[in-house]
Amino acid sequence: MMLETVVEASGVVMRFGGVTAVDGVSMKLRRNELRCLIGPNGAGKSTFFKCLSGQLTPTEGDIALNGQPTTGRAIHEIARLGVAVKTQVPSLMNGLTVHENLWLAARSVSTRTHAEVLGKVGALIDQLGLGPHAWHTADSLAHGQRQIVELGVVLASDPWLVLLDEPAGGLTRDEVSRMAKLVTELTARATVVVVEHDMNFVRAIAQTVTAFHRGRVLAEGTADEVLTNQRVRDVYLGKHGGEQK
Repeated sequence: MMLETVVEASGVVMRFGGVTAVDGVSMKLRRNELRCLIGPNGAGKSTFFKCLSGQLTPTEGDIALNGQPTTGRAIHEIARLGVAVKTQVPSLMNGLTVHENLWLAARSVSTRTHAEVLGKVGALIDQLGLGPHAWHTADSLAHGQRQIVELGVVLASDPWLVLLDEPAGGLTRDEVSRMAKLVTELTARATVVVVEHDMNFVRAIAQTVTAFHRGRVLAEGTADEVLTNQRVRDVYLGKHGGEQK
């Protein structure tokens, strides 16, 4: 029987010295849910995201992915469970072509035959509209094109959980619309968590939004509910009325 709740964080705390970046956050995500994490700089959303992915080990609390405890596991061990992460740091090999970057990512699934790897690469190129750029080197691509290829690298392993850190960052309006469509389509095959500052992008994709403030969850609900919440608006405007108490 497939679990309905596939991501569960309980009382997650992350401290750096005397600074508490995440302060007792609990969260559940359903299978094929698309969740956006928002908040001003320093709110704790990116730190919590890194705890989910294994980039950071929480000071306190527990995280389970697909029913398996992952707190303290190395990032490569969590990746083997079917988790893929797109960070803000570029992950492409600049001297290789788009096809070669995707081929290396698809080849990371050890059970695939050579034909299956090539088939996966071809499917990704078609799905992401990368045909015109397939044999261009990564360093020749515009920023928006690189973002799409990096998404392809993330999807090459067929993950069931996809964690995306600011996928709309630096994109043009048309590219944001295209990225929103691609990310939304991911929910047919995966649970998706997105950290994002672009509120138009959030409105376009989110099923559920969690707003962070001072390391805690300030509000949670639909995009409209959260983005029209007065406390959330006050936090983004820097007013004291949005402070967590």
